[in-house]
Amino acid sequence: MVDDDQDVRSSISFMLGAAGMAARAFRDGEGFVEDVAQLDPGCILLDVRMPRMDGFQVMAALKEASIDWPIIVMTGHGEIPVAVRAMKLGAVDFIEKPFSEDLLMSSLERAFLVLQDRGAKAEAVRLAKERIERLTPREGEVLRGLIAGYSNKLLASHLGLSLRTVEMHRANMMDRLQVGSLAEALTLAVQAEVKPLEAPGRAE
Repeated sequence: MVDDDQDVRSSISFMLGAAGMAARAFRDGEGFVEDVAQLDPGCILLDVRMPRMDGFQVMAALKEASIDWPIIVMTGHGEIPVAVRAMKLGAVDFIEKPFSEDLLMSSLERAFLVLQDRGAKAEAVRLAKERIERLTPREGEVLRGLIAGYSNKLLASHLGLSLRTVEMHRANMMDRLQVGSLAEALTLAVQAEVKPLEAPGRAE
């Protein structure tokens, strides 16, 4: 929770505590940005209008640090344009002050679902990258060629290998990735953000 108003921080801390939620309060954006790397992933309640470092600057700093936690923006009554701008920058929800406990809990419930979903996707990417890293450099090249749509024959020509050698590397790649089909291998590659070789006919 990031808000420069002590009364707001105290009120929200009380509501969250009563609901059995652990909360960490920050009185300014600078302190939050400095400490965020040491915090466990969670949902962020962020005030927009703060001195020195406002909510938009906090959001920019989080993006630069590749921190993709769900942000609920807290705005003053009637600040709809401000809320819309925040949503365009990645906030998942906004609530207008003063807000009820029910509204806060409803918003947090949605945000935690987003956090759970993003966490699952991040874990899938991590596991996919671990499996891709098992490949030898040549097996990695074969996989990148398959992503680009190369046939075994064209891949052999591009890499300066025999067709039999390419087929051997392809089989070894499948075994090392522990997949039963090319579709599974390509799915892993997409999750791990593997870059394809240049399209056939464009390689130098």
